[in-house]
Amino acid sequence: MSAAFRKAAKSRQREHRERSQPGFRKHLGLLEKKKDYKIRANDYRKKQEYLRALRKKALEKNPDEFYYKMTRVKLQDGVHVIPQTKEEVTPEQLKLMRTQDVKYIEMKRVAEAKKIERLKSELHLLDFQGKQQNKHVFFFDTKKEVERFDIATHLRTAPELVDRVFNRPTIETLQKEKVKGVTHQTRLKRIAKERQKQYNCLTQRIERERKLFVIAQKIQTRKDLLGQRFEPVSAALTVLKCALMKKDKTRKVKVKKETVNSPAIYKFQSRRKR
Repeated sequence: MSAAFRKAAKSRQREHRERSQPGFRKHLGLLEKKKDYKIRANDYRKKQEYLRALRKKALEKNPDEFYYKMTRVKLQDGVHVIPQTKEEVTPEQLKLMRTQDVKYIEMKRVAEAKKIERLKSELHLLDFQGKQQNKHVFFFDTKKEVERFDIATHLRTAPELVDRVFNRPTIETLQKEKVKGVTHQTRLKRIAKERQKQYNCLTQRIERERKLFVIAQKIQTRKDLLGQRFEPVSAALTVLKCALMKKDKTRKVKVKKETVNSPAIYKFQSRRKR
C-alpha cells in the first residue's frame, strides 16, 4: 500500500529539469554535466597512461636489439611501412576469380576432365607427343654382339616399321597375310593429319583443365582465409556470418607463396572443435 502511495505522490510532484547554460555564457556552448566530464576525464587519463607507457618503453629499449622485420620495414614520413608482396595471378585468372564462383569453375573443370577421358579412350595415346617416351632396353653378353646388333633383325620386322610404337607386324605375318585397311598414301596422310589435330585438341583441353583447377584452388584459399564456410541467403544469416568471422581468430602461417601455377599454402593452428 505504501509503494502505491509513493508512486501516486511522485506523479504529482514537480518535474526537475537540468540547468541550462546561462545567457552570458552562451558563446561557450552547452553546459557540461558530470556524466560528460567523466567521459572526457577517462579519455584523458587513458591517453596519458598510453604516453607514459611509450616513454617507459623508449627509455628501456636496448639499442643493440635486432629483429628480422627491421630489414623489410621502411620509415616514410615518420611512419613504418611494410611492403606488401603482390600475388602472382595472370589477368585471365584474375578476371575469372572476380566474376565467377568456385562452383562454376569446378563444374567447368569436371566437364573438361570428362572430355579428356573420352578423347584418351578414342586415341589411346599411342603416338602422343606430350606422352613420356618409352624405352626398350636390349641386353647382350659381349661387345661384339653390341657392334653387330641390328634392331630390325632382332625384332623380326621390316626396317620401315621399326620406329612404330604400335601396329608393327613381323616379317612372317607380312608374308602370310595381306595388308588390311587404307594403303593409299594420300589417305594415310589425311588420317595422320586428323589424328594430330585430335592430339592438339587433347593437349589444349589438358592445359585448360589444369588452369581451371589452379583457379578453383585459389578461390577456395581466399574463401578459407575470409572464413566463408557457407553462402548467406538472408540478412539474418549475413549478420551471423559476420559474427562468426569476427569470432574466428585462428592463427595461420604462410608456408608457400602463391604462384601462377599453384595457390598459396597456409598452416593453421590446430584447435579442438567442441
